[in-house]
Amino acid sequence: MSAGLAVGAFQLRVTRAALLLFAFMVWGNVAAGAQQDGDNNNSRVNVLHVQGNVYMLDEPGLNNISLQVGEDYIIVVDAGEAELGDELIAAIRSVSNKPILFIANTSSDADHIGGNARLSKEGWALPNADAPGRDPAVSAAAISGKLQEGAVIIGHKNAMNRVITGNLASNTSVTYGDEGFQLYNKEPILFYPKKAAHSDGDTVVFFRDSEVLSVGELFSPISYPVIDPNEGGSVAGIINAMNDLISLMVPKENEEGGTYVIPGHGWLCDRNDIVNYRDMLTIIRGRIQDMVRKGMKLPQVKAAQPSFDYDPIYGPTTGPWTTDKFIETLYHEVANDKVQQGRKE
Repeated sequence: MSAGLAVGAFQLRVTRAALLLFAFMVWGNVAAGAQQDGDNNNSRVNVLHVQGNVYMLDEPGLNNISLQVGEDYIIVVDAGEAELGDELIAAIRSVSNKPILFIANTSSDADHIGGNARLSKEGWALPNADAPGRDPAVSAAAISGKLQEGAVIIGHKNAMNRVITGNLASNTSVTYGDEGFQLYNKEPILFYPKKAAHSDGDTVVFFRDSEVLSVGELFSPISYPVIDPNEGGSVAGIINAMNDLISLMVPKENEEGGTYVIPGHGWLCDRNDIVNYRDMLTIIRGRIQDMVRKGMKLPQVKAAQPSFDYDPIYGPTTGPWTTDKFIETLYHEVANDKVQQGRKE
């Protein structure tokens, strides 16, 4: 590498690191003020009103939960960690005391479904069906129809099969296939399945009037995507999902604001963040594809650091998902694609 390129790369790293530090500072201020949004003083879960009917609930350092509040009931996307269930309920109740109609799981990951059982107890499959003055036949019909008391769990059939197998859904689970479906709380709520992305059962939930997307593990502003090939995941699927999200989102001036994205982890994002993430993944994959075409093996690819300029933003070196694991997963995916193409030829 020439001196000019080395200096340029160093400046790029410093600039990205500075931007990352600034983003953390901004999010810290938002999170600190989020307590005031819901007057939520008894919970570590922060509450942030995004826009329209949608709120973002942040389990600090862990997960994000989406909350849509209507006149008759509440809809929750993802359930967070099991041990924070009571605190999550306190955060929800700081916004509304309405029953939870359903809990949508964007994936079968433990940190997204851990609170299913606790949250379900706060709901009812037919909101207010047992309220005073309501026809008793309504409740009886719900029970005879095998709708137990409590909020229903909803998700893609592949994810729900894993949730049910793990006995993590305490109530009736409703699944859907590739067609998706709509539910209304005076607002269209659209479910989009994303094939072969983080896994084979990912779901994007789009609150259309509020212009907010809840995307779970498909996107994170603080990490490379977590891919589970054993459950049908792929980087190619993540890139396709990013392109789909971009086509749904409408930015405001200078690519800021407009349609917002609630990621599974990290801070609230907009279309520009998704575009940057898509471009980052496409660039790193392209570099590894070139290395594989040249016959480089995995140790050589790792030594070449194909993601070096993005690592300060997305590349953790410790924890369950590191840059090393991401590069290894992407390498095997690209190498397998090359083998498949060779067989076709």
